[in-house]
Amino acid sequence: QLQLVESGGGLVQAGGSLRLSCTDSAHTLSSYSMAWFRQAPGKGREFVASIVWLDRQTQYPDSVRGRFTISKDNAKNTLYLQMNSLKPEDTAVYFCAARTGGTTDKSSAYEYWGQGTQVTVSS
Repeated sequence: QLQLVESGGGLVQAGGSLRLSCTDSAHTLSSYSMAWFRQAPGKGREFVASIVWLDRQTQYPDSVRGRFTISKDNAKNTLYLQMNSLKPEDTAVYFCAARTGGTTDKSSAYEYWGQGTQVTVSS
């Protein structure tokens, strides 16, 4: 069982940047496809980015493409989400997720989830 832990959230002004991290101190993430989702108050969980651990293929929705970058550090067993040009509408709790098999933008397909980290973007 993976135990994913996110960090790096916080309060930032519009136009600013944050980098989120996600790791599991006890298990390697190399066998999993990984993704970031977010959930704003009163809304469903929204796909933000995904990456295949082995070949680094990535996917993004239009809402974040060109502003957010998902990446991984194999040596540190850590997944990242670099968020630039942040907007107030990016405010949400951000979750990392993992699944066996290929990536997908469907949250229901992911087996493992972190506890989430709050990102708040002020205008």
